[in-house]
This record gives sequence, C-alpha cells and structure tokens, in this order.
Amino acid sequence: MKHVTFADKSLLVDDETADLLLEYAAALARRGEADAVDIRALGSDGDDVTATLLLDAGAPIMAETAQTSMPGPDNGPALAYMREQLARLSPLAVTPGEVRGIGSYDDLDLL
Repeated sequence: MKHVTFADKSLLVDDETADLLLEYAAALARRGEADAVDIRALGSDGDDVTATLLLDAGAPIMAETAQTSMPGPDNGPALAYMREQLARLSPLAVTPGEVRGIGSYDDLDLL
C-alpha cells in the first residue's frame, strides 16, 4: 500500500494504482496534456472514498510507502483506463519484420 498525496490530501491505495497514477501523470506532463482520473482509496479517516484527480504538468502528486495489512480498494477500471491511455501516449515501437508490404524503394515505382 502507498499513500498518494495530491495537493493537501493523502489517500491510501494499492502499490499498482499509486505507481501507475504517477507514470500516467508524468506521461501527460511530457506531452502537455491533462486528464481526470477517478480512483478508489481509503481516506485519512479510513473510510472508502472515490477521488477524482486532475493530472497535468502542474499536478502536485507524490506516493510514499505505507505499512498496513489492510487491502486496497479495487481500482481495476481505473488501472485499465490508465494503461489504455499510456499506450495511446507511447510512441509506437516497430521491430524489424513487423512492417510488411514494401521491400525496397524500387517497389514504390516512382519513376
């Protein structure tokens, strides 16, 4: 579990959610984009909460480890959404052999 601190609020979430949230925030900042993400967490009083975080270049967000045996709230939908968005933001990686069709410039028949 990790404490995610956003502005002046601290929320307790599972490690995967905290790590992916920071990765997504960094990717958005690099591209000059913003997005709002809903995550389920434990508030400072221990109650279940749903927090909407606005992630952008100026988002004051951090995560720190927490020692607790409590299970984190399920953030499956939020994790799936952030992974999908990270894939959209990532440059496409093409490995040799994946691109098919044109073997050489001669095949373009430009003359």
